[in-house]
Amino acid sequence: MLDMRPDCESCGKDLPAEQAGALICSFECTFCAGCNETRLHGKCPNCGGALTARPTRSAALLAKYPAATEWTYPS
Repeated sequence: MLDMRPDCESCGKDLPAEQAGALICSFECTFCAGCNETRLHGKCPNCGGALTARPTRSAALLAKYPAATEWTYPS
């Protein structure tokens, strides 16, 4: 099951698990579409892997299997 990390690792933008707009690599590094368009261009800066659209999780399943709550963006 995906971690569904709550923010972009590059800019800190909120990325709710129930909404589209997040991209992930095979290690689940998580980025927003804006950062991908402006500087990442489909490649994870951490591992070099391809970034692909992260699937969404329905509200019913989020209740049973909550998304991660630990922020990845540096404070």
